[in-house]
Amino acid sequence: MLTQRSRYALRAMLFLAEMPVEGPPTSMTRIAAEANVPRKFLELILADLKGAQLLDSQRGKMGGYRLARPAHLISLGDIIRTIEGPLALVPCVSRTAYRPCNDCKSEADCAIRHAMMRVRDETARILDGTSLADATAKKLAAA
Repeated sequence: MLTQRSRYALRAMLFLAEMPVEGPPTSMTRIAAEANVPRKFLELILADLKGAQLLDSQRGKMGGYRLARPAHLISLGDIIRTIEGPLALVPCVSRTAYRPCNDCKSEADCAIRHAMMRVRDETARILDGTSLADATAKKLAAA
Protein backbone atom coordinates (compact mmCIF):
# COMPACT_ATOMS: atom_id res chain seq x y z
CA MET A 1 0.00 0.00 0.00
CA LEU A 2 1.24 3.47 -0.83
CA THR A 3 2.02 5.47 2.30
CA GLN A 4 0.72 8.97 2.94
CA ARG A 5 4.31 10.22 2.64
CA SER A 6 4.54 8.82 -0.91
CA ARG A 7 1.19 10.35 -1.84
CA TYR A 8 2.40 13.72 -0.55
CA ALA A 9 5.63 13.39 -2.55
CA LEU A 10 3.72 12.50 -5.71
CA ARG A 11 1.31 15.42 -5.27
CA ALA A 12 4.17 17.87 -4.70
CA MET A 13 6.11 16.60 -7.71
CA LEU A 14 3.02 16.63 -9.95
CA PHE A 15 2.37 20.23 -8.92
CA LEU A 16 5.98 21.20 -9.70
CA ALA A 17 5.72 19.42 -13.06
CA GLU A 18 3.00 21.87 -14.02
CA MET A 19 5.16 24.91 -13.25
CA PRO A 20 6.84 26.72 -16.17
CA VAL A 21 10.29 25.25 -16.86
CA GLU A 22 11.98 28.63 -17.15
CA GLY A 23 9.90 30.23 -14.40
CA PRO A 24 11.09 31.14 -10.91
CA PRO A 25 11.42 28.43 -8.26
CA THR A 26 8.23 27.64 -6.36
CA SER A 27 8.17 28.33 -2.64
CA MET A 28 7.57 25.57 -0.14
CA THR A 29 4.56 27.49 1.17
CA ARG A 30 2.96 27.51 -2.27
CA ILE A 31 3.73 23.82 -2.88
CA ALA A 32 2.20 22.92 0.50
CA ALA A 33 -0.95 24.93 -0.21
CA GLU A 34 -1.46 23.88 -3.83
CA ALA A 35 -0.58 20.21 -3.36
CA ASN A 36 -2.47 20.03 -0.04
CA VAL A 37 0.55 18.74 1.89
CA PRO A 38 1.30 19.68 5.52
CA ARG A 39 4.37 21.91 5.53
CA LYS A 40 6.21 19.98 8.27
CA PHE A 41 6.03 16.76 6.19
CA LEU A 42 6.74 18.57 2.96
CA GLU A 43 10.02 19.94 4.25
CA LEU A 44 11.35 16.42 4.92
CA ILE A 45 9.96 15.02 1.68
CA LEU A 46 11.49 17.78 -0.44
CA ALA A 47 14.86 17.22 1.26
CA ASP A 48 14.72 13.52 0.30
CA LEU A 49 13.73 14.34 -3.29
CA LYS A 50 16.53 16.90 -3.51
CA GLY A 51 18.99 14.35 -2.12
CA ALA A 52 17.92 11.95 -4.88
CA GLN A 53 18.59 14.70 -7.43
CA LEU A 54 14.95 14.89 -8.49
CA LEU A 55 14.65 18.49 -7.29
CA ASP A 56 16.84 21.59 -7.28
CA SER A 57 16.43 24.29 -4.67
CA GLN A 58 17.34 27.91 -4.40
CA ARG A 59 17.72 29.74 -1.10
CA GLY A 60 16.59 33.24 -0.29
CA LYS A 61 13.53 35.46 -0.54
CA MET A 62 12.88 34.46 -4.15
CA GLY A 63 13.97 30.87 -3.54
CA GLY A 64 12.09 27.63 -3.75
CA TYR A 65 12.06 24.35 -5.63
CA ARG A 66 11.93 23.16 -9.23
CA LEU A 67 12.36 19.83 -10.97
CA ALA A 68 16.01 18.89 -11.45
CA ARG A 69 15.27 17.55 -14.94
CA PRO A 70 12.37 17.71 -17.39
CA ALA A 71 9.09 16.15 -16.23
CA HIS A 72 9.25 13.50 -18.95
CA LEU A 73 12.54 12.22 -17.44
CA ILE A 74 11.21 11.71 -13.90
CA SER A 75 9.08 8.62 -13.37
CA LEU A 76 6.59 7.88 -10.64
CA GLY A 77 8.86 4.92 -9.84
CA ASP A 78 11.79 7.30 -9.19
CA ILE A 79 9.71 9.22 -6.67
CA ILE A 80 8.26 6.20 -4.88
CA ARG A 81 11.64 4.47 -4.61
CA THR A 82 13.13 7.66 -3.15
CA ILE A 83 10.45 7.84 -0.47
CA GLU A 84 9.68 4.15 0.16
CA GLY A 85 12.71 2.22 -0.99
CA PRO A 86 12.36 -0.92 -3.13
CA LEU A 87 9.08 -1.66 -4.90
CA ALA A 88 9.22 -5.38 -4.05
CA LEU A 89 6.70 -6.58 -1.48
CA VAL A 90 9.07 -9.27 -0.16
CA PRO A 91 12.85 -8.94 0.20
CA CYS A 92 13.70 -12.07 -1.81
CA VAL A 93 12.52 -10.45 -5.07
CA SER A 94 13.99 -6.99 -4.55
CA ARG A 95 16.50 -5.88 -7.18
CA THR A 96 18.06 -3.24 -4.94
CA ALA A 97 17.68 -4.69 -1.42
CA TYR A 98 17.68 -8.46 -1.91
CA ARG A 99 17.57 -10.61 1.20
CA PRO A 100 16.56 -14.26 1.41
CA CYS A 101 13.44 -14.93 3.44
CA ASN A 102 14.28 -16.55 6.78
CA ASP A 103 11.48 -19.11 6.63
CA CYS A 104 11.77 -20.16 2.98
CA LYS A 105 12.91 -23.71 2.26
CA SER A 106 13.70 -23.16 -1.41
CA GLU A 107 13.56 -19.91 -3.39
CA ALA A 108 13.45 -21.86 -6.63
CA ASP A 109 10.28 -23.70 -5.57
CA CYS A 110 8.56 -20.89 -3.63
CA ALA A 111 5.18 -20.05 -5.19
CA ILE A 112 4.96 -16.85 -3.14
CA ARG A 113 8.30 -15.65 -4.49
CA HIS A 114 7.30 -16.37 -8.09
CA ALA A 115 4.01 -14.49 -7.70
CA MET A 116 5.69 -11.55 -5.96
CA MET A 117 8.29 -11.39 -8.73
CA ARG A 118 5.48 -10.88 -11.26
CA VAL A 119 3.91 -8.23 -9.03
CA ARG A 120 7.26 -6.44 -8.73
CA ASP A 121 7.89 -6.57 -12.47
CA GLU A 122 4.44 -5.25 -13.41
CA THR A 123 4.51 -2.56 -10.72
CA ALA A 124 7.94 -1.41 -11.89
CA ARG A 125 6.86 -1.49 -15.55
CA ILE A 126 3.88 0.76 -14.86
CA LEU A 127 5.54 3.16 -12.41
CA ASP A 128 8.80 3.45 -14.35
CA GLY A 129 6.84 3.83 -17.58
CA THR A 130 4.77 6.74 -16.25
CA SER A 131 6.58 10.06 -16.13
CA LEU A 132 5.42 13.21 -14.38
CA ALA A 133 4.68 14.60 -17.84
CA ASP A 134 2.50 11.57 -18.64
CA ALA A 135 0.64 11.86 -15.35
CA THR A 136 -0.02 15.59 -15.70
CA ALA A 137 -1.12 15.16 -19.33
CA LYS A 138 -3.61 12.45 -18.28
CA LYS A 139 -4.85 14.71 -15.50
CA LEU A 140 -5.45 17.51 -18.01
CA ALA A 141 -7.13 15.13 -20.46
CA ALA A 142 -9.50 13.91 -17.75
CA ALA A 143 -10.56 17.47 -16.80
